[in-house]
Amino acid sequence: MKFLLLVIAWFILLAVCWPLALLMVVLVPVVWLLCLPFRVLGAAVEGMLALIRAVFLLPARLLGYKG
Repeated sequence: MKFLLLVIAWFILLAVCWPLALLMVVLVPVVWLLCLPFRVLGAAVEGMLALIRAVFLLPARLLGYKG
């Protein structure tokens, strides 16, 4: 759905101001590449927090708590 809205916005922009639309075609992948390390870092932090949570809840799970 996001991609469809992006394509529609690009076509509207192309009809109104084609240089800005071409600039957008170049900048969207660059911005995506710049955001990629932050997404990887977020996944790593989420994994570490899940590991810490699992370690802290292990005694309760061993005693039979189903939370």
